[in-house]
Amino acid sequence: MTNRVLLSLLILGSVFMILSCSQQDNGYIRFGLSSAPLRLDPRYATDATSARLNRLLYDRLTDFDETSRAIPSLAQWEQLDSLRYRFVLRPDRRTFSSGERLTSADVKATYDFVLDQKNASPHRSSLALIKDIRVVNQDTLDFELSHADVLFPSYLVIGIVSAKAVQQGINLDHNPQGSGPFSMLAWPEEGRLQLQRRHDKQVFEFVHIGDNTVRTLKLLRGEIDILQNDLPRELVNKLRKEKGVSVFSRTGSNFSYIGLNFRQKELGVRRVRRALMHAIDRESLVRHILGGKTRVAESILPPEHWAGNKQIKPYAYDPEKSRELLEQAGYNNENPLRLSYKTSSDPFRIRIATIIQQQLANVGIEVELISYDWATFYGDIKAGRFQIYSLSWVGVKSPDILRYVFHSKSVPPDGANRGQYRNPIADRMIEQAEIATSIKRRGQLYQLLLKILHDDLPYIPLWYEEHFAVVRQDIKGYRLNADGNYDSLSEVSRQN
Repeated sequence: MTNRVLLSLLILGSVFMILSCSQQDNGYIRFGLSSAPLRLDPRYATDATSARLNRLLYDRLTDFDETSRAIPSLAQWEQLDSLRYRFVLRPDRRTFSSGERLTSADVKATYDFVLDQKNASPHRSSLALIKDIRVVNQDTLDFELSHADVLFPSYLVIGIVSAKAVQQGINLDHNPQGSGPFSMLAWPEEGRLQLQRRHDKQVFEFVHIGDNTVRTLKLLRGEIDILQNDLPRELVNKLRKEKGVSVFSRTGSNFSYIGLNFRQKELGVRRVRRALMHAIDRESLVRHILGGKTRVAESILPPEHWAGNKQIKPYAYDPEKSRELLEQAGYNNENPLRLSYKTSSDPFRIRIATIIQQQLANVGIEVELISYDWATFYGDIKAGRFQIYSLSWVGVKSPDILRYVFHSKSVPPDGANRGQYRNPIADRMIEQAEIATSIKRRGQLYQLLLKILHDDLPYIPLWYEEHFAVVRQDIKGYRLNADGNYDSLSEVSRQN
């Protein structure tokens, strides 16, 4: 769809807003989603939308500050010795949505479930160092580790579910039972989820609208109240000029990348990976398509993260270097490198993928672009059915993600090394960092590891996308967070 057509539709939408009646007002505050949630069970959820909604439904033991250091959330902790941590639940904690009081038995049940291999939780690998969990009393429990880890509290960010739900095998995807600020009200149909804020019964409806233009027109007509991210730059710029809506933006930490399948012999060659890296004009994409506060990225951890590496030298856009590397790897006009590139069916993501496809074609790489609905696409990625794909890691806080994503033992179902990257040097560096006895030393080792990964390119780093929200002007209190979470919905209200 051309920019002219997009802008024409927006103008038409403004006319509709004046001439037509908006959706019947039932007091709901509506949030437009570009992708639907897949799991409302925090023991299994890994996609961005599910993770953000689960933060509303479930409390967690710990959370993070602005530099991604662990801070207390549901509980305070103390380190009893190098292998034992004691967590004491806050006395003012919320009850579960069922009305039952959250206790240390619920915390133990949640983590025991995740640690049980037969349950196949994708979060198990990051918690495998837990040797034992012992309930001291209803407010206190101790974690014993198999080995010392100075970052252990930062791993305890899984939403706590009730022990009763675990014991009864309740399907939490359709009947979530958490102690967060929201509870499930209804899921009347696929693509429409209703959560109720517990303290005042305000209902929020999350509506999946895959098409960017339709989602925007619904905002202008008053059918939805809040949009966040996943719109092309020209659409956002147009919305800044529209009456009745406000646009907010901030720098973000969500890491966008191209994933590679190392089981494909072509991609196991570092020259080929570097050729891909030099062929993509990231600066141009950021400037002309993403804009605003989007930043080119060099690693999964942003430079402001306490374990981030500010000294990594960026890869330059260099098509001639890319062609040279391809020729060294045995590819030329008569024998071009051919790749299939998977992405979601979101129009904005297809647009970005199409530009990258064209840039790769400019250096002689033939790319077949394949798009699927989000659930099918994400299922393929998790199952390793791809050559290359583009995705984002959202809400990255703890550097233990480096093991989860890049260690050779983190191949699914034991982690998210979906491309089956294997580098003994990177493995050793991860392992050395994990046994470091101080956070300072651990940070130094992670910074070295990021440099190794940057040189080896298990991922093609793209950017940290800007976060923006478009909010109707009668909606007050919405704030953007660096990881794009929806936490500020706890404070949002409609003012007439």
